[in-house]
Formats: sequence, structure tokens, C-alpha cells
Amino acid sequence: YSELLLMDKSLPERARADLQEIHRAAVRASDLTRQLLAFSRKQVLTPRVLSLESAVRESQKMIQRLIGEDIELRYIANQDGNILADPTQIGQILVNLAVNGRDAMAPGGKLTIETGSAILDQDYAADDPEIKPGHWMVLSVSDTGSGISPEAQKHLFEPFFTTKAVGRGTGLGLATIYGIVKQSGGFIKVYSEVGTGTTFKIYFPQVFNEATATGPGPSGATVRDTDRVDLAGPDQLQALTVDKTATAG
Repeated sequence: YSELLLMDKSLPERARADLQEIHRAAVRASDLTRQLLAFSRKQVLTPRVLSLESAVRESQKMIQRLIGEDIELRYIANQDGNILADPTQIGQILVNLAVNGRDAMAPGGKLTIETGSAILDQDYAADDPEIKPGHWMVLSVSDTGSGISPEAQKHLFEPFFTTKAVGRGTGLGLATIYGIVKQSGGFIKVYSEVGTGTTFKIYFPQVFNEATATGPGPSGATVRDTDRVDLAGPDQLQALTVDKTATAG
């Protein structure tokens, strides 16, 4: 309704300014609600099989605008592969990490986005219950900023925790990322050193059969609402719940 009122060209300037504040407050409330839903893993996702590299490339221009011209943006594509995820949420992950990196580096610095694959074995997974052995696609975002202290790293994904100045963040950016990644069957690792920079590595289960997005796979099994899609690699069987019709190989 505020947007409709703002379209009235005869609106007095004082009233227009007040309406713009109402509109901004509504947008902030909407963003906050969406972030809380993502953190609690209650957000409705529309997952599909997609190329991780393509998802990153689609967000590059937007990210460059967000971080500004004084920060160098670099993208390294090591190896492409498919994941089952909501493409909108991949963009949200990249935006949140890019903004955090920008704030940690200002003024200037380098933001590096990297995609690749990894095979995690039983030994690697033994010390962390979150990690399952198998084939993963890895999205890495690194900055050359101020870094994160060991104490702050313990609380990074807690809702409303922030190291930014008052008014510069809600403390939900990383909590939102955590919720999205968990809902997509993945996990996150953080590597940071004060005065050197920070790297976030996000792992998504790799999908080997593109037919899951376009038609019946070898088994011809059709998965519908509230069913499960089994993502099977040589060393991994990872099940994810989906909200739309898909086909499993």
C-alpha cells in the first residue's frame, strides 16, 4: 500500500518522506522474517538440479555492484558439477558472504569465489558428525579482510550475533546461510586468521544424474510432493526432501 501511495505525484514532500520510512520498515521486517525462516529451516525451497558454476556466474555482476569498484572480485572455476538446491538461495548465500567480506575489507581488498569438487573419506568425516563420506561440490568465498577472532568464530552462526557496529547488521546473515545449507543437505567450514582474512567453504552433495531435472532416469522412478530424492554417488547416499515433482535416477 505504501508503494501505491508513493505513486501519487500530488503527494506533499513531508508525507512522501514518511511513507518512504514506512516502506523501508516493511521491507526490513520482510527480510528479517525470511532470514528467521531460513535459519529455522522452515523456509519453503524450490530445489532443482543445477550447475554450481552457472549459479555463481549468474550472481557475479550483482556481487560486483554490492562490493563496489574498490574491491577486486575474482572467480576461480576448478571443476563444475551439479547440486540439488534452490538457485535463489545460492544467490542469497553469495550475497550475504560478499557483503560480510566487503565490510571486513573496507576500504579495498580482494574477494575470491571458487567452485570445485571434493571426495571426503571416512577418516576425514570421523571427527565431525555433520560430515558424511562421499562426493561433494564445494563453494568457497574468501576475503582479505580483518579476519575473525577464535572466540567470535564459536558464535558465527548464532542468530543475532554480529561483530559489526550498531545499525550495520541484523546478525542474521550467517545464521540464514547456515539454515539454507542445512536444508540443502550440506555443511559449512570456516577458516580465519585475524589480520589476514576469512574463508567460508560450503559443501553440497554432488548430483551425478542430470536426468533428475529433465526426465526419468535409468530406474524410471518418479518422485512427487513430500517424497525423497536419493542422490547416489560411488561412496554416498544422501536423501533430501523436495517440495516439487522431480525424477530420480
